[in-house]
Amino acid sequence: MGFFKSLKEGLKKTRDGIMGQIDALFKRFTKVDEELFEELEELLIAADVGMITSEKICDTLRDKVKKTGTKDPREVRDLFVETIAEMLDGDMSLRLETKPSVILVIGVNGVGKTTTIGKLCSRFRKGGKKCVIAAADTFRAAAIEQLEVWAERAGCDIVKHTEGSDPAAVVFDAISAAKARKADILICDTAGRLHNKKHLMDELAKINRVIDREAPECDREVLLVLDATTGQNAINQARAFKDAAGLTGIILTKLDGTARGGVVLAIKEELGVPVKFIGVGEKIEDLQPFNSKAFAAALFENSDKAGDFDVFYGEEPEEEEEGESE
Repeated sequence: MGFFKSLKEGLKKTRDGIMGQIDALFKRFTKVDEELFEELEELLIAADVGMITSEKICDTLRDKVKKTGTKDPREVRDLFVETIAEMLDGDMSLRLETKPSVILVIGVNGVGKTTTIGKLCSRFRKGGKKCVIAAADTFRAAAIEQLEVWAERAGCDIVKHTEGSDPAAVVFDAISAAKARKADILICDTAGRLHNKKHLMDELAKINRVIDREAPECDREVLLVLDATTGQNAINQARAFKDAAGLTGIILTKLDGTARGGVVLAIKEELGVPVKFIGVGEKIEDLQPFNSKAFAAALFENSDKAGDFDVFYGEEPEEEEEGESE
């Protein structure tokens, strides 16, 4: 299955839910008037896009309609998809040029952090990169064991201490191991106890100091994992982490399990932090690099774009073989 088709399937609940209603809205109206924009704004808010972002989308759309002289609501739909893609656009790349480079993965318990680390490792390994994992979530029961399973599945080394040990000490040893083993990327798991915010943020600050001291020249990404099914609560989590942790990007998981895919827009617009990966399924390959145009097209099932987006992702087209397959 191509990446765009996988993305379309992963966004089915969002597309069939509110976005389906938005699509129907453009088809139902016979003229472009203020009532159309008001109903659109209400639907966007219901889709967890947020009030601020919903207002901005509608204001941008009004300006485009005025500039283009568009009078057909179906054409406004195309302008709407274009506007979403523009708002989500930005630098979604990972800066991992040094050897090793460090990825600090943070997020509250239950968002899919451990699974995401395993999928990231698998993706990097398939790209020819050698990864080391630091099991620095030493407080959650069975966190280390779960990470070990994913490390073995992804074919990556793991550095661990015993449960309850100092997370910064794990990261210290992992940096030494990554250098000694000539790893390309060190991925550090962290604890996710947001209810004890001060302690958690102090812990993250201590880990960052260790990285500053032991790997000062290394590229560093700080990626926050959020659960899309939590809607606006995901934005609140991002706000709590943003300033204290110095976020460089968001990984939004479980998009396939929610109709709240519109939260991607609110995260990007209200927080100014780029979404770098999205999870649209349980398989390892279902963690995909985020692409704004592909995401906007998939929300409205613009399947005619499938080939273009699979080329963007670098996937080779499958060739049909004659005869029966084995």
